Amino acid sequence: MLTRCGIGKLLLFDYDKVELANMNRLFFQPHQAGMSKVEAAERTLREINPDVEFEVFNYNITTMDNFQHFMDKIQKGGKTAGTPVDLVLSCVDNFEARMAINTACNEVGQSWIESGVSENAVSGHIQFIVPGETSCFACAPPLVVATNTDEKTLKREGVCAASLPTTMAVVAGFLVQNTYLLKFGQVTYYLGYNALQDFFPSMAMKPNPQCDDLHCLKRQAEYQKRLASMPKVEEVKVEKEEEVVHEEDWGIELVSETTQEELESSEGAKPDLVEGVTVAYTKPAAAKEVGCHLL
Repeated sequence: MLTRCGIGKLLLFDYDKVELANMNRLFFQPHQAGMSKVEAAERTLREINPDVEFEVFNYNITTMDNFQHFMDKIQKGGKTAGTPVDLVLSCVDNFEARMAINTACNEVGQSWIESGVSENAVSGHIQFIVPGETSCFACAPPLVVATNTDEKTLKREGVCAASLPTTMAVVAGFLVQNTYLLKFGQVTYYLGYNALQDFFPSMAMKPNPQCDDLHCLKRQAEYQKRLASMPKVEEVKVEKEEEVVHEEDWGIELVSETTQEELESSEGAKPDLVEGVTVAYTKPAAAKEVGCHLL
């Protein structure tokens, strides 16, 4: 989606290889099985839009050496050499990688969007994170992270979580749409999606003053300092307008142009009326004079 929109530059990080089970990932193709995912993605995306610039890195960002390189690329891998990237998009499938991204972005003060699709394949979410201003991934971690549970113990060997390209496309659409709206639209800080209930919860989470991530606490302090230095906007008191009261008697009188004699001598049968209903009859000549229609 980013490539078709004409994004300037994409840096792709992944250490996995393409398998036939990945064919629902939209741009992977059967003949690419065995290739690294970043290489396969780059080949497909270059054919879609050759004007987009790509850099691919086939490694695990959670290892010590690779993490440092990953953080360097965030700071210096922008469209212009030596400039930071505009945004980091997390599309990973494990909490260890999410925590690595969170740590790197907190350390360098980089905004990012976390996203995910649940293992039941019919729900997902995106979360826009601005270090210091919003809750980071460590401020309110999932239970599996908070309890230091090893993710590997939660998965059965040889069994993959359910996945649907439709759910992935919906969540990816939210992710890319929010990416393009950052500069000129109102971006939601958290948006969920549940296909079974057609449910789209939205919320904003403030940072946790007792977050375990020290860099998050540092960014929070910086943000509060910026807020304190901003000029205060004085509230403008709006005086309540006096209510206009109209006089009850406007001196307007309605006068009928049909005399009582003309009304009594009018032609035509008079129907039986329901009690309380009055009908005025007008002769053709009189109707002509006042421009009325006969009913």
